[in-house]
Amino acid sequence: MFRIGFDNNEYIRRQSAHIRERIAQFGGKLYLEFGGKLFDDHHASRVLPGFAPDSKIRMLVELAQEAEIVIVLSAADIEKNKVRGDLGITYDQDTLRLIDAFRDFGLYVGSVVLTRYTGQPAAMAFGKRLETLGVKVYHHYSIPGYPSDVERIVSDEGYGINEYIETTRSLVVVTAPGPGSGKMATCLSQLYHDNKRGVRSGYAKFETFPVWNLGLKHPVNLAYEAATADLNDVNMIDPFHLEAYGETAVNYNRDVEIFPVVKAMFEHIYGVCPYKSPTDMGVNMAGYCIVDNDAVAEAACDEILRRYYRALCAERRGEGDGTDAAKIKMIMRSIGLDAPHRPVIAAALARAEQANAPAVALQLPDGRMVTGKASKLLGAPSAMLLNALKTLADIPKEVDLISPEILTPVSALKVEQLGEQSPRLHVDEVLIALSVCAVHEETARRAFSCLGQLRWCDAHSTVILPQIDEDVLKKLGVQISCEPAYQTNKLYHR
Repeated sequence: MFRIGFDNNEYIRRQSAHIRERIAQFGGKLYLEFGGKLFDDHHASRVLPGFAPDSKIRMLVELAQEAEIVIVLSAADIEKNKVRGDLGITYDQDTLRLIDAFRDFGLYVGSVVLTRYTGQPAAMAFGKRLETLGVKVYHHYSIPGYPSDVERIVSDEGYGINEYIETTRSLVVVTAPGPGSGKMATCLSQLYHDNKRGVRSGYAKFETFPVWNLGLKHPVNLAYEAATADLNDVNMIDPFHLEAYGETAVNYNRDVEIFPVVKAMFEHIYGVCPYKSPTDMGVNMAGYCIVDNDAVAEAACDEILRRYYRALCAERRGEGDGTDAAKIKMIMRSIGLDAPHRPVIAAALARAEQANAPAVALQLPDGRMVTGKASKLLGAPSAMLLNALKTLADIPKEVDLISPEILTPVSALKVEQLGEQSPRLHVDEVLIALSVCAVHEETARRAFSCLGQLRWCDAHSTVILPQIDEDVLKKLGVQISCEPAYQTNKLYHR
């Protein structure tokens, strides 16, 4: 059940204030490397219940008069049409989406930087397109020996060959469509050029996870490890922080491994490094805004289990070799976590066995369990959705929210005219039918008004759902997971 464990307003207040302090520390100019998702950080909202998915962008809006955005995009990623998995669009398309989104929030997008640029045709074409749209474009190049050859990197033959990004604000937020785009290198290149121009500036990093002042084995940090199993990220105690301050702080392997190099680069640019540890470089205040540790720990355990089932389903679809699921299984074992932690799993499996059909279970905000099974006209998630709305609206089970007179012709249309193999209605089709019924029928209207109460509800399916069903449930805020099994034994699944 959903319980608030995080103070979102306090987070926005603390985070914006701390970034202003860091700007002042460096004399009024800060390059802030922004990791993770800015607009829709649903992972954070799941493991820190109370964290709004758009918290980070709202925090930036607080700093709108001081901030400008620089979007970093690898030319190599453009050339190979790299796709952002959660949105299904290429990185260059996502760059355009990000520019529009930032502008919608009143934030100034200063430029786009094409990194690892070697004149790739697709990158060149995209750069020209951006310039036609009025967006400034800069080019940064691959540096031989990066990141270990510090002498060369911090020289006119290294960062010196990169184009200098003209910025006008005190806070320069450096972000990207995805990992591996070159955000840190872009920030450090700017520090090099600023120093040569006599401009005092600094660098900091904003990553929500791992939360540095939570324990190494805290479920919130373990959920981050589970979420990045495919990236081989591993949480670890920051040894530099421990040595410098005698305090335990949690960071992750990539930042710890690269810190000696970053420290050497700072020393070459400034003569001294302003940071004693990779944790020092961060500005994350999330750990200070947890108001119910038990609530966030429970939510994070739920997320680890969802990540585990997602990895199993990916393996079943042929999208992985099972290593991600095995890593997450080890995380689960380290804290004694297993399926019974999420009651919806047992409820769904029991309903499927009883009905001898695919089933979905959902736990309502008050703890009641609702299930649905596949039938002639409805898929299991559609049946579960209608049953949940009837329960929330206190409508008797025997009442049809959508009459067969509507369901039957819609099913016939799918098969006879649209060529669908199954007559069962998907969740989106049921919602459309229900909204039509709600115009004239009081019961349908009452049920439809309860849709908002499904947000944050936990759910589990005994089969891999069609993508359309999973997508719509997620849009409704339902936290869905699936058993790694298909409804049929066919080889091709849409």
